[in-house]
Amino acid sequence: MNTLAKLRAHLLPPLDLAYFREGALNMAPVTVAIASWGLVTGVAMVKSGLTVPLAVIMTLTVFAGSAQLASLPLLAMGAPLPVIWISAMVVNLRFVLFSAASREYFASLSWQKRLFAAYLNGDIGFALFMQRFGSASEKGTAAQWGFFFGGATVNWCAWQSASIAGIFLGGLVPSAWGLELAAALALTAVLIPMAANLPALLGVMTAGALSVITTAIPLKLGLLLSVVVGVIVAVVSEPLAHWTQKKRILSEDAQQD
Repeated sequence: MNTLAKLRAHLLPPLDLAYFREGALNMAPVTVAIASWGLVTGVAMVKSGLTVPLAVIMTLTVFAGSAQLASLPLLAMGAPLPVIWISAMVVNLRFVLFSAASREYFASLSWQKRLFAAYLNGDIGFALFMQRFGSASEKGTAAQWGFFFGGATVNWCAWQSASIAGIFLGGLVPSAWGLELAAALALTAVLIPMAANLPALLGVMTAGALSVITTAIPLKLGLLLSVVVGVIVAVVSEPLAHWTQKKRILSEDAQQD
């Protein structure tokens, strides 16, 4: 067995190739938004003062645009390391929820395979996976793993290729173009599909409004406050949204009877 085959066996579970293709095809339509966000993140890393090698290492290891962009201004202004770590962790708290929600699908795998799946997991990939298999009675099948890794592979390739291109092109972009606006537009393109339900939409709107109000707080700590409050609003409003939807369904059923 060659080195590549050994690495594959070490990191990947058995995959159903038909479902791998399905997952890849499902992810394909959103690659433009993913790539635009990756490109902006790559440019932002270089414009914030990171060298090209460090920026490439960061994009390959961190693989989280929101956490990267939250960390960059803090790194540039010499913020304390604990503040940078906490900022990145708070921005990515949603992945704890993603992992908990999908735990049963990957629980039978070795820790190396679960760790690799966690590294590849993303917002849109998780949403597509749960939409496809959220109601499955049997969890942890080759079909499910194939679908997940198919979508995750397309997501990773779109992000990394665009991000690395942004890193090498970053020096050519004039500062006057306004990277902040470009980053906001790219982030909006990714967030709109994620905010399709009421709780998520309320959370995004709350976090966005607070991020504007709290811009004067030092060390970008207003971002932490905005994200935390946004998550709380989304979590608190979720039961209310489910109750409202259930009440509406019961009302419609009663009218049909």
